[in-house]
Amino acid sequence: MKGILVAGAIALMVSILLTPYLVKVFSRQGFGQEIREEGPQHHKTKRGTPTMGGIAILVAMWAGYGTSHLFVYLTRGTGDQVGPTASGMLVLFLTTGLGLVGFLDDFIKIRKARNLGLSGTAKIVGQVLTATIFGYLVLQFPDASDYHLTPASVNLSFVRDISIISFGAIGFIIFCNLLVAGWSNAVNLTDGLDGLAAGTAAMVLGTYVVISFWQFRLDCSERLNPACYYVRDPLDLAIVAAAAMAGCVGFLWWNAAPAKIFMGDTGSLALGGLVAGLSIVTRTELLMFVVGGLFVVEVLSVSLQILVFRTTKRRLFRMAPFHHHFELAGWAETTVIIRFWLLGGICCMIGLGLFYSEWLATGG
Repeated sequence: MKGILVAGAIALMVSILLTPYLVKVFSRQGFGQEIREEGPQHHKTKRGTPTMGGIAILVAMWAGYGTSHLFVYLTRGTGDQVGPTASGMLVLFLTTGLGLVGFLDDFIKIRKARNLGLSGTAKIVGQVLTATIFGYLVLQFPDASDYHLTPASVNLSFVRDISIISFGAIGFIIFCNLLVAGWSNAVNLTDGLDGLAAGTAAMVLGTYVVISFWQFRLDCSERLNPACYYVRDPLDLAIVAAAAMAGCVGFLWWNAAPAKIFMGDTGSLALGGLVAGLSIVTRTELLMFVVGGLFVVEVLSVSLQILVFRTTKRRLFRMAPFHHHFELAGWAETTVIIRFWLLGGICCMIGLGLFYSEWLATGG
């Protein structure tokens, strides 16, 4: 537990102090955001706001994670988990890899002074390469327990593995690619209003702190019963989630309306990869669709907009993603943000409720 608290405290401090420094540096260098011409007109006043603030979240996450393990090592007692684990490091690899793809996209946008960065093909190649390496490695590194658990399994999962639905190794890597691409793009689409993606991601990651720590407390290696969890390194995953959550909260201090800085694709792709990775290694892939329900709605709004327009030549929403529809309907930006945060929080609570009720139904 102390490792989780230290990770959160350090990440929060780093993020909240580093972000204003990035604002100054990026403003001096002219690293400003370009705005879609077809978007809400009042968004044009945001043109030139520094972007690539996701760097602060990534640095804070790594700082919190590393300091937490150093603290636990220096103050370790009997039975304390010491040192990084395969599961934690692989999730951090996925997050950082997608953050790098997003950084390149942001940097090209800034250099060309337009709202188009990496080509669609280049972005997909970067996502596929990162997700494929992650998908292969999470099936390696069995632990020393009697169950030889690897960070992920080839089975589909809801709250735990569904043994009758197995992908096989190759099928799992393909499935992993779909999840990573889906979630990274979902968070990216949500990042259209000040603080919306950062606030929602913080709630989702906070939910995964609870889920991971609960799995750690009821780990099958400690107590074997029908309600225990077969998850490799759940405590370390809670530390990763806590560091990332605190990094988002610290960044949100400066990203809340009116935003002094945007996370850019650097942050949104990284956070999407992070939640995808956490869902895979905690065996909660389908539950994540409930916990991250707001992200799902944003993607669906874009998909429905395209489908309806191509079939009827009429628009279902005034503009997609969904949050812009309400802006164009006359809602104030802060009203949309707060209400969407509420929806995101409700999704997280429902997800936690389903997680807990499954444990009760299993015999907990």
